[in-house]
Amino acid sequence: MTIMNFSAGLKAAAEQGNADAQCRLGNCYKNGEGVQQDYNEAFRWYKAAAEQGDAEAQCRLGDCYYYGEGVKQDYNEAFRWSKAAAEQGYAYAQYRLGNCYYFGDGVKQDYYEAFRWFKAAAEQGDANAQFFLGNCYYLGEGVKQDYKEAFLWYKAAAEQGNAYAQYFLGNCYYYGDGVEQDYNEAFRWYKAAAEQGDADAQYRLGYCYYYGKGVKQDYYEAFRWYKAAAEQVDAEAQYRLGDCYYYGDGVEQDFKEAYYWYLIAYRNGYTDAEQDVKSIENKLTYQQKQEVQKRVNEWFNTHPKE
Repeated sequence: MTIMNFSAGLKAAAEQGNADAQCRLGNCYKNGEGVQQDYNEAFRWYKAAAEQGDAEAQCRLGDCYYYGEGVKQDYNEAFRWSKAAAEQGYAYAQYRLGNCYYFGDGVKQDYYEAFRWFKAAAEQGDANAQFFLGNCYYLGEGVKQDYKEAFLWYKAAAEQGNAYAQYFLGNCYYYGDGVEQDYNEAFRWYKAAAEQGDADAQYRLGYCYYYGKGVKQDYYEAFRWYKAAAEQVDAEAQYRLGDCYYYGDGVEQDFKEAYYWYLIAYRNGYTDAEQDVKSIENKLTYQQKQEVQKRVNEWFNTHPKE
């Protein structure tokens, strides 16, 4: 059976009022599977199934309202439908409901309720919820601060491939929060997250290579990862990249490039770069400074501030 016939068969069942078929048809329209992607149609079929009590459809409908897909964005409606699905035990909806409470989207911010729903979803294995539950324990939001519990939930999410959790788990190992300090493990988890594109982890991985924390010192690798994070607008990485160019660590010494990255870091709010900007200006000609400043302005035209 082709995907197209599968979708056609689903539509026939959906039009006869089958809630499961309506939800699955909504998924087809949302993802463009066997049919042209159409958020309006996805919304329509999710709504039909949700009104029959289908938990997955209620959750998907909540997401439509949350992101404004196929319908005008409405956090209140997103909260309402996420809650309906969460109360049926649907793990992803419990996570989404926790998010609503955590950020105050469609409901008054309430860390205690956020914690409760993150925990419900985390215990069902939802990696995103496990990460946020770890945050709640780490920061003491909605629950008494507990680094050991934070570590356990970060680890659970990290082992499922959640990049944010991998980065925070790396921090736990690096600083000894909730676990014995271990630079080798910190490096391992920073690397896992960095390879998934997490800018904070890329910066920390560069830092590990630069100072030989958990890995043999390697300025070339430090430069590579600082650069990856810097291009994702990590201001501290931008500053460290400037250092690499200034001292010739992992790259040929280049005061113009150092000035370029110091200036970007400073304009992104990294105030420690101010002295470096002023110091290096004395090493450059007026024309060189003008050229770099023009490049910096061009960079900010294509990159948002951190």
